[in-house]
Amino acid sequence: MKSQLSQLITEALHALHRAGQLPAAPTEVHIERTRDRAHGDFASNIALVLAKTARRKPRDLAELIRHALPSSAEIERVEIAGPGFINFFLTPAAYHAVIDSVLNQAARYGESTVGAGRKLQIEFVSANPTGPLHVGHGRGAAVGDSLARILATQGWQVSREFYYNDAGQQIHNLAASVHARLQGLTPEDAAWPTDGYRGEYINDVATAYQAGETVVADDRQVTAQADPTASDAIRAFAVAWLRREQDQDLRAFDVRFDDYVLESSLYTQGNVETTVSRLTEQGFVFEHDGALWLRTTEFGDDKDRVMRKSDGSYTYFLPDVAYHVDKWRRGFERVINEHGADHHSTVTRVRAGLQALGIGIPQGWPEYVLHQMVTVTRGGEEVKISKRAGSYVTLRDLIDEVGRDATRFFFVMRKVDSQLVFDIDLARSQSLDNPVYYIQYAHARICSVQRQLGEKGLSHDSADGQAHYSSLTAEHEDQLMVLLARYPEVLQAAAEQLEPQVLAQYLRDLAHGLHTYYTAQQFLVETSGLRNARLNLIMAVRQVIRNGLALLGVSAPEVM
Repeated sequence: MKSQLSQLITEALHALHRAGQLPAAPTEVHIERTRDRAHGDFASNIALVLAKTARRKPRDLAELIRHALPSSAEIERVEIAGPGFINFFLTPAAYHAVIDSVLNQAARYGESTVGAGRKLQIEFVSANPTGPLHVGHGRGAAVGDSLARILATQGWQVSREFYYNDAGQQIHNLAASVHARLQGLTPEDAAWPTDGYRGEYINDVATAYQAGETVVADDRQVTAQADPTASDAIRAFAVAWLRREQDQDLRAFDVRFDDYVLESSLYTQGNVETTVSRLTEQGFVFEHDGALWLRTTEFGDDKDRVMRKSDGSYTYFLPDVAYHVDKWRRGFERVINEHGADHHSTVTRVRAGLQALGIGIPQGWPEYVLHQMVTVTRGGEEVKISKRAGSYVTLRDLIDEVGRDATRFFFVMRKVDSQLVFDIDLARSQSLDNPVYYIQYAHARICSVQRQLGEKGLSHDSADGQAHYSSLTAEHEDQLMVLLARYPEVLQAAAEQLEPQVLAQYLRDLAHGLHTYYTAQQFLVETSGLRNARLNLIMAVRQVIRNGLALLGVSAPEVM
């Protein structure tokens, strides 16, 4: 409806321009839904925007536009309010048509072609293969995967990618930990590596290695040599073993990836050295105290960054830049990185490095979504340690405790840049205080109405319902139709703002509307026309709830 109203105003402006009453018509007209429907369903400030150019008072220009608007069967009336806002009041038939749009388009309702098939990549999770996924990785997985699903509804060709930091000190610490366990040491021993990992999983890796097991991860297969002195073999097996465990956790979380990229491949394929050479050619590289630096301050960074340390090893910064050059060359118009808030300093320096290369990468590329930390509570007390991980709560802990649906929904129900308290007791509860249960119960309630229909020997005639939409005059019915009409706007907003909680909050509002309607009205009334119209309405609500939950990776049960 927003696009239709925008088009009507655009046509009116062109007509005024042709008549010499407007110097030029704008290329974009903004339409907003009003906060109070007493002021109409939608409003535009176009008259205020163009008043100065048109050399007219905003209200006078708004009146001109109102009179020039083409007629529309979906507009009941148009009013001018305040300093010159154009307010549109829609006919009931406009909202009745929404019900049919939902029922006819089903799973595709709310989709758009904004992305026009252009390539978009979203990188998320990207956990080091040194231990089980923790709750921060879980929040990143839920947010990243939900964004990928939502962006796909807007016409983007979305690719999901996982970047493995399989090189560096942390991997060395992992191998050293497994090696120590193979020597019979435990984390309590004084000889245990100072920076070693201490979770139970280290013992599991060592046991599997000693048994000569074969590990199959998503992109590799490694057979253990069972030699407790073969450090390279221990490292390769440990990384593969933990990657397999992370893969299993993500599958249990209904998260998949299209591509995996290894940090080590950036070295073996020469990407890192090529990037250094290009930056040097551009004149932004200098040496100081035996280290190689990049003048990132030339591109807005607060200080210059070390690329190669005095010992000859590279900092994370350089392979990060090389990795994003690879993304650019793969043809992604948009790249979105979903990371924890501890990556905040990465944003400026990676963008600065890409600009220094001078290869045509636009400013502000890539985009970043940074999520804040997760605090897990039970019984009002913070839960800090998982026995398996040794020092943190794992994603698997939450899935086992509360299930996939509650875990995914709780991770996306707050703005990503706000800290999240994950209340295990609330997530487990089967009460209307539990937001995911509240939404799923609305879906199940509608399914129960459908079952009751058959039990009472009644039928649902959708076409007859269409003929009796005029009987949908109750306040709760009107509110539900407005909510259904908002769904495409919600998807667009969630995609534009990169905020899946916009959809999560909408689903709670829609569920609330359904529960209120369920309490206030009878659906299976004797009057067939009214019954069929109401059934059409709640079936449309069920479809939108199902669509929205699917985009958040949450199921829509029919019985609860």
